[in-house]
Amino acid sequence: MQAGGQGFDPPPLHGSITPVPSAGEGTVVRNVTFSRMRPTVGQPAPDFTLPSTSGERVTLSTLRGQTVMLAFFPLAFSGTCTAELCAMRDDYSDFADRRVKVLPISVDHTYSLKEYIAKYSMPVEMLSDFRRDVSRLYGVFLEDRNYANRAYFLIDAVGVLRWRHVEANPSDRRENSELLAAIDALGG
Repeated sequence: MQAGGQGFDPPPLHGSITPVPSAGEGTVVRNVTFSRMRPTVGQPAPDFTLPSTSGERVTLSTLRGQTVMLAFFPLAFSGTCTAELCAMRDDYSDFADRRVKVLPISVDHTYSLKEYIAKYSMPVEMLSDFRRDVSRLYGVFLEDRNYANRAYFLIDAVGVLRWRHVEANPSDRRENSELLAAIDALGG
């Protein structure tokens, strides 16, 4: 099995977490048990709600009818993350032309992410997984570092996971050409 690719799933964590809705910053995840198992390609993508930099809460299932790419990144203002997200910014029209909604997700607070968007003129809203629940739900949370690994999940218009890539090392990243090729293969 290839580390970081579709065939690599670390062992499950012990125990479960049952998140509940909360006021203000936070996450709502419906009817799940957390594990380090990653969602399976060909199965429905796990639903979640996260606060965004727009001030709204974004629920994955409300985006049905469009292709969505979840782009987990470790930390705003770090070198590799900034290079990656600025490249996405520069190629934004390539994603938009394919009618793909890109949702960058990090464990940073929305206040930090708003500053990040302003500093680098990002054209997309970002989601805050400040409680780390969604990173755990998607099997990309790095417990020893307290942030999410860099990972990409492509979800089709009916909410089914069609492609994923999880980096073996969070300092690695995919080029936009690879992400766009995955979208094109889906027919996005």
